[in-house]
Amino acid sequence: MLALALLMLLPAASAQNVDVGLYILNLGKFDISSGAFTADFYLSMKCEGKCSDFEFVNGRASSVDKITDEPNEKFYRIQAALNSPVDLKSFPFDSQKMQIILEDKTNTIGSLVYVPIEAESGIDDSIVFPGWNIDGRTIEVKEHYYKPYNETYSQYVFDVNISRIAFNSFLKTFLPVFFIVMVTMFSFVLDPDKITTRLGMAGSSLVGAVMFHIAISNQIPPVGYMTLADKFMIFTYFILLVTFLLNVIMLELHERKQEAKLMRMHRLTEFSMLGIVPLLYVLFFVFAFIF
Repeated sequence: MLALALLMLLPAASAQNVDVGLYILNLGKFDISSGAFTADFYLSMKCEGKCSDFEFVNGRASSVDKITDEPNEKFYRIQAALNSPVDLKSFPFDSQKMQIILEDKTNTIGSLVYVPIEAESGIDDSIVFPGWNIDGRTIEVKEHYYKPYNETYSQYVFDVNISRIAFNSFLKTFLPVFFIVMVTMFSFVLDPDKITTRLGMAGSSLVGAVMFHIAISNQIPPVGYMTLADKFMIFTYFILLVTFLLNVIMLELHERKQEAKLMRMHRLTEFSMLGIVPLLYVLFFVFAFIF
């Protein structure tokens, strides 16, 4: 009993700090449908005591080469297959995080805490990542709580921040639609006696926009929310539908021989639509990026 009382009076042992540095040498293709990618990197660990085993929470190492193997210092070259959550709300101008998450296999946060080594962490300048900009990296240490086991572990999280190349995304996603819409707007310049031709142009543009929307949607996995591209296409449907309805009204006026009303409506829409529609798209993008 006396020995137990003395043990209770002793201060609790503090958690061991493990200094971690991670330097990325190469990155494999980022699969937007699953968030899967491969990474080739150096990992250094400096421990106050004996270094223990670690694991990747978001994937598995396919190859681990030990370069330094001392009790209190480890240095590895690792190739790993990993995955990260994907957020496509801003597609095709979306940004993603390619995460490498380390966690000790056995020691909880009471025994081990990771500490980043900023000087030994980074991304090699030679990496080329087609279709994406590499916007740098962020490092943080988090606490990961496992509710079924009532245990908390220290997590080292290395994020590679990437974003799509905006100019390429605009050319491939939005520019074709702008041309479809502008061809329809130019149909308003045609004289009212060409109203059936104008209706054909508006109807064809609407069908073309729908088909193009399907092609865009096939580039990404099904998600439970609307992306920026979805909102853009729905807005385009609205513009084309209004255009189609205006032409239907003008056709009806033509059939009823109400030429005065027809000419007045034609003069109102002949050139004004070429200014109103681009302004509406500018307002759409302003509100889309602000809100």
